[in-house]
Amino acid sequence: MIENITDKYVEYLLDKIEGDIPQSVYKQAKICLLDYIGVTFSGASRISEEINNYIKYMGTSGNAALIGMDRKCGMLEAAFVNGFNAHVMELDDGHQFGMMHLAAPVISAVLAAADAQNVSFERLLKSIIAGYEAAARLAVSIQPEHKKRGYHTAGTCGTIGAAVGAAYVMGLDKEGIKAAISAAGTSAAGILEIQEDGSLLKPYNTGNAAVSGANAALFALTGFCGPDDIIGGERGFSNIFANGSDIDKLVGAEDYFEIERVYLKPYAACRHCHSAIEAAVILKTENNIDINEIEEIIIETYKLAVKGHDHTRIKGASSAKLSIPYSVAVAYISKECGPDAFDNDKLINEDILTLTNKVKVIENDEFSSLSPAMRIAKVTIMDKKGFSYSKRVDYAKGDPKNPMTMSETEAKFNNLMILANKETVAKKIVALLKEDINSVNIVKLFELL
Repeated sequence: MIENITDKYVEYLLDKIEGDIPQSVYKQAKICLLDYIGVTFSGASRISEEINNYIKYMGTSGNAALIGMDRKCGMLEAAFVNGFNAHVMELDDGHQFGMMHLAAPVISAVLAAADAQNVSFERLLKSIIAGYEAAARLAVSIQPEHKKRGYHTAGTCGTIGAAVGAAYVMGLDKEGIKAAISAAGTSAAGILEIQEDGSLLKPYNTGNAAVSGANAALFALTGFCGPDDIIGGERGFSNIFANGSDIDKLVGAEDYFEIERVYLKPYAACRHCHSAIEAAVILKTENNIDINEIEEIIIETYKLAVKGHDHTRIKGASSAKLSIPYSVAVAYISKECGPDAFDNDKLINEDILTLTNKVKVIENDEFSSLSPAMRIAKVTIMDKKGFSYSKRVDYAKGDPKNPMTMSETEAKFNNLMILANKETVAKKIVALLKEDINSVNIVKLFELL
């Protein structure tokens, strides 16, 4: 008898989520939710005109919150818009083993679905945990082949995670969740070409994953049957998007939840840039080499961080956020790499661009062999007198092995809310999420969004 991978996957997810969930995992889910709200508010404020035009063209109405936009919309429209806005700042959380962003697709779908449901805050958090588990497990089981083929995992596996999270918050049973996965599997999409040529469409993949996942959960209610094995079938998800799944990584028992393995981002650049950014800031602090005296900067890192991230020709903010040379240059000069590092005045700054062109990114075989468990970068600055200064970073800030403290997480959230001119709302959200799980008023939370 042929093994049904989708059935095993659904059974694994339900056993995990309906089993004992430690309070530390619920706490992590609250942290991810807080971080998501901050990045989505700030993302909405950055592109409000464009998104408002999009909403006008859609011509829909509803009761789901458009985060940071002081208006309501339909469930599916809210899932897409919030999923898009959550990735605009390039500051949303991620999973290094799955090589994907999780909050933008998963939480956007869960919140949009929960807005129409009378659920507890605990159920909301469990749905987020379920969506993260589903997306990350699937991603880990097909990486790195999936990325090598050019797929954007946040768009592909993110759709599955969004469907599972939305289905769980809607109270679907085992067969309903499988039906949602089946619909999500056939609509999952996302290619990495969207990060080329100054494209601004990278967040489109996360928005599309959120709406496709939420719609898949809704469609599961219709009763239309799907294929028996959308994940493991001959022409199923894993065989089309990779060379099949590593079954142990997909459904093997582990004593952790995948949400515990996510990283938070202190720097507003692609995560592949972070270790190099951090090393550059440390070198600036420790040595303060004048930029006019720098001859060359060599960055050694792992293979997957080189391709698509070694460009020195910057074609806009999105291109800059994906560029290790630019991120290192702006971080070295400014001693930070927050959202304003990618503003227009920085993108045309001659000092930054000159230093960017002095940066060379190369693969280090040892670092590649240690990836993805470690995302290492070694930055070496050589000055015009022949001296060199080096710094290696194994775990950039935000990594589970070098986590942001609660105070750092709240500071990031508050700074993002300040960018969105929502300081008063920020204080109320922080206070609400600090309450006991059973005391959080979900209606009040949605009102604050």
